[in-house]
Amino acid sequence: MDLDNYLQFATDLAYRAGRITLGFFNAGVRPDYKADDTPVTAADRAAEEFIRGEIEKAYPAHAILGEEFGSSAPQSVSIRLSVSKSVAQSAACRWIIDPIDGTKSFMRGVPLYGVLIGLEIEGVIRVGAAYYPGTDEMLAAADGLGCWWNGRRARVSEVASLDRACVCYTTIHNFEKYGRKAAFERIQKAFYQTRGWSDAYGYLLAATGRVEAMLDPVMNVWDCGPFPVIFREAGGYFGSWDGCEGHLHNEAIACNAGLKDRILGLVAGK
Repeated sequence: MDLDNYLQFATDLAYRAGRITLGFFNAGVRPDYKADDTPVTAADRAAEEFIRGEIEKAYPAHAILGEEFGSSAPQSVSIRLSVSKSVAQSAACRWIIDPIDGTKSFMRGVPLYGVLIGLEIEGVIRVGAAYYPGTDEMLAAADGLGCWWNGRRARVSEVASLDRACVCYTTIHNFEKYGRKAAFERIQKAFYQTRGWSDAYGYLLAATGRVEAMLDPVMNVWDCGPFPVIFREAGGYFGSWDGCEGHLHNEAIACNAGLKDRILGLVAGK
């Protein structure tokens, strides 16, 4: 597959969706609350509808998973048969999207939110784009093509000592809620500083070397669609709390390569 074309498509799409969200940002948008008590706004819905529509036009044989509108299969078998790639290959492609990761920040006028788009091919994220409209930062990567931050190469931090490292997190209460309180307390004691630069923005900071790690004890698949390939190409790790790379573990640690084993050891109580 031509990952370069997919990367260009995802990057452009994330940018245009992000510009849609800015039309609602700091404009008095009011959230609704879903069954799990998480907020959703008109901006979330508008951006996801736009992203889905563009994917369906460009790649009708691909599946889509988004936070606000769930899963959709390829439009039809007849369309899949008409495209140049095989049915099996096309069906193995799934776009994973979060129109606004960080809606709680967005609805309070805090610019630390992102538009996330990942392309999963045969179960592996191979292409990803994350755009941060509030700070105008684009982070994008594809396997073998590098990780790029506003047009320049992105690399994780080279800090290899925990007593000089910074770790970010999203919601401190979730560590206790999801059984990671003791692990987080060990991490807090070992790291030089902890900061609540949350949601997708914390992963941007880690992938660009501005912090050393980002932790989430709970993680939906759409919340991390682009990050596995972004961290692979930036020289870091993104995966579970027990060291398995990927986006399907319902939790996430992202960090630089030099600290990975130390962080996983702290999680395990070693």
